Amino acid sequence: MALSQSSSLRNAYGLLMVKSFLIWVFTLAVCLLVVGFPLVILMVTVGSLLAVILQSIIPMSSVLLVAGGIIGLNILGVMLGAAMLTLKGVHPDQVQWLRWLQGEENPSNTSVYASCPLTCALRE
Repeated sequence: MALSQSSSLRNAYGLLMVKSFLIWVFTLAVCLLVVGFPLVILMVTVGSLLAVILQSIIPMSSVLLVAGGIIGLNILGVMLGAAMLTLKGVHPDQVQWLRWLQGEENPSNTSVYASCPLTCALRE
């Protein structure tokens, strides 16, 4: 009985780790595309210059080599970041700025209307 309970707990913990890893991969990829847009522009600029330089040195397609390298490094960076966060035990539901991922609203933003000091006192 204890053996079956421990293996089911191990399976549940493994599934929780896989779920956390996949959520981190999604979140870091979205943040790289949205927040890191200037970084993406810089990578495209450096990659195009590197492709032009490598075309004269390497007789194969340098564009394919450079594009594959840049995409591979981005995927590797996102995967390593997600793996580090998952192995450290940081779950996405513990991070305060990930409320958008969970569908929760931001409680610090309350609407204050300009006419409230004039009209709110009349209601009370």
